[in-house]
Amino acid sequence: MDRLDGIRAFVAVVDAASFTRAGNRLGISNKLVSKYVAALEAQQGITLLNRTTRALSLTPAGERFLVAARRVLSAVEELDAQARADEGVLSGRLRVTAPVTFGEMFAPVLTRDFIEAHPGISIDLRLTDRYVDLAAEGFDLALRIGVLGDSSLIGRRLGRTESFAVASPEYLAAHDRPKHPDDLRDHANVRDSNAASPNRATFVVDGRAISVPLPGRITMNSPQAVRKLALEGAGIALIPRFVIDHDIAEGRLERVLADFPGPQLDIQALYLPQPFIPPRLTAYLEHLRARLSPLLGKAPPQGS
Repeated sequence: MDRLDGIRAFVAVVDAASFTRAGNRLGISNKLVSKYVAALEAQQGITLLNRTTRALSLTPAGERFLVAARRVLSAVEELDAQARADEGVLSGRLRVTAPVTFGEMFAPVLTRDFIEAHPGISIDLRLTDRYVDLAAEGFDLALRIGVLGDSSLIGRRLGRTESFAVASPEYLAAHDRPKHPDDLRDHANVRDSNAASPNRATFVVDGRAISVPLPGRITMNSPQAVRKLALEGAGIALIPRFVIDHDIAEGRLERVLADFPGPQLDIQALYLPQPFIPPRLTAYLEHLRARLSPLLGKAPPQGS
């Protein structure tokens, strides 16, 4: 067995959490996948995976080996891609992670639009709101909204959006409409725990930024879930503009405190520092900057 085959099989099993699904991805049988992984373990002299009838899990040695294995596969892919880039053709795979709501709304821009322009490229887009370690998990790029937390990564700002304070017409008919950010302390606030400070919000008042408390009994980790509760009249919510522009335009939600600019959110693309940036990553970054910036002030068209 070629050791590279074993490494590919091992990483595929980890990513798919199944020998059968890994075989489907690699175009080989699950028995051959199992054979490759077992041979790799024999070559390394370590057990990489705990196998039970119900689940697979990495051993401590497997966790360490996975980081190196991803680096090996990335280097091999880069050699292939560089050979093609010398011929003026972009190729290879991009592994990208993005927040769930953002990724769902802009999936065509993040995937289809780019691969249509570059037939040699494939994109593996993983949507999650948890922090993703790019090096440990083998990702080329992370899209994040808000403050850059990891200074070891290189960031490129793709655009900026604002969080709007909104509520349903029914809620506003039953409660006094807030006239100042401080009035939010007297309202039910539906809060997004993905925000940097979900219990407080910053508004600009008379040219000065002020932080106000957001009391509330509901906190959720999804802008779409917060939006749905706001639509149902559960309270006032701070939601990124691109998520709710259509609701405001069609009257399902009303913006409040429009005279006081709310939290500004940077949309950033982050990647690991490296001596040579793959041409496909450079092209993808330029694609995102060109295509996302015009869309961040408003939601993408319905059905796109």
